[in-house]
Amino acid sequence: MVAREKTRFVCQACGAVAAKWVGRCEACGAWNSLVEEVAAARPAALGRAPAPGRGIALVGLAGSAPPPPRLVTGIAEFDRVLGGGLVPGGAALVGGDPGIGKSTLMLQAAARLAASGQEVIYITGEESVEQVRLRARRLNLATAPLELAAATHLPDIAATLESRRGVGLVVIDSIQTMWLDNFDAIPGTLTQVRASGFELIRLAKNIGFSLVLVGHVTKDGAIAGPRVLEHMVDAVLYFEGERGHQFRILRGVKNRYGATDEIGVFEMTDHGLAEVANPSALFLAERRGNIAGSAVFAGIEGTRPVLLEVQALLAPNTAGAPRRAVIGWDGGRLAMLLAVLEARCGLRLAGNDVYLNIAGGLRISEPAADLAVAAALISASSDTPTRPDHVYFGEVGLSGEIRQVAQAEARLREAAKLGFAGASLPRQLARGAKRLAAPAGLRLEEIGHLGDLLAQFAIGSAPRAKPAELAR
Repeated sequence: MVAREKTRFVCQACGAVAAKWVGRCEACGAWNSLVEEVAAARPAALGRAPAPGRGIALVGLAGSAPPPPRLVTGIAEFDRVLGGGLVPGGAALVGGDPGIGKSTLMLQAAARLAASGQEVIYITGEESVEQVRLRARRLNLATAPLELAAATHLPDIAATLESRRGVGLVVIDSIQTMWLDNFDAIPGTLTQVRASGFELIRLAKNIGFSLVLVGHVTKDGAIAGPRVLEHMVDAVLYFEGERGHQFRILRGVKNRYGATDEIGVFEMTDHGLAEVANPSALFLAERRGNIAGSAVFAGIEGTRPVLLEVQALLAPNTAGAPRRAVIGWDGGRLAMLLAVLEARCGLRLAGNDVYLNIAGGLRISEPAADLAVAAALISASSDTPTRPDHVYFGEVGLSGEIRQVAQAEARLREAAKLGFAGASLPRQLARGAKRLAAPAGLRLEEIGHLGDLLAQFAIGSAPRAKPAELAR
């Protein structure tokens, strides 16, 4: 009698295992994400006594090592997000929406690196060789000494990589198409993605080449099989942007060899992705300074100061259910800010539809944008434009106070570099702390409460009790 294979149901979103199929995963709440897979054999129990000659070496904390060498691709924005370039033996995961430009970016980076003398292998599992060659001709990269293959069977790929020494970079596009024949699961499932990713990363560490895995993004904006791959790789990069917009943002959310939350800015052109060395000037290129509801935010993305335009629009609503629409910012934080403006400043906004947009397609999350958003909302409410040569940054508290934010000097330098004449920022309350030195030609206006901001638009605020620190 043939023993029946044991099966289990694995959630493709979080990796949770269930004994039977259910419509909704009990661990993460995802619907229709359980896929039946053959359960792996249980490994043999480890012996208590180690075998002769087996063991690991233990070292102390004292000691130092030189920084890892880098493979510089020549695409400055890509190298910036990676922390200076690719690391030999390191693995990076690049995710993004379909059609956003992941394959274009990786083909450009691989071709640049190959042209510099490095041996580069590009393996595609989604397209044919001719399709990649067609893209290379469109990008003027057909003459790059890049080695190309269309394959999905991982044992064949691994055998080729093990036989090649001296390879600098290997690109896998995409990891969801790779499969191992010793797993009874279709390509793209969590089991295949986990096993394929582990095998490729093991090869990269043992042989010493840099590995870049391209991953698909789910409807929720996360890389398929995210928790598995993100823990395995050394760097996780997300490629963001709107299809109808020419700007693309490469954002680092994890990097063992560099800073996280770093961004690289690209512009999609007829000949591929072009670097944007000065994103602030590009984001503000189409701004009109005499329109009510517009304010310039001096933000920080990673280590880079970026100036962005915050746009707000208020429309009367008579239906009784005002709408709140937000693009590029946190909707919950907008609701909080509207409540503070009404409760602490007496500004009546409840009967209006509120539309907020961060121009340029960049999504921001730092609380320092509160003051710029408040300025845009007050400007739209009073139909009074903000000063066209003025920037704003600062965090707003629930009592309406303006709190300090990090890297204020970098924000001010960026504003002065682009020709702005003034900046509204939090009041410096700390006794004995070094005060900010305004760059030449930049006027600073310190704000302690949102009521002070309303005064700039000649709007009176509701009576409020000043905090003790602000009263001094």
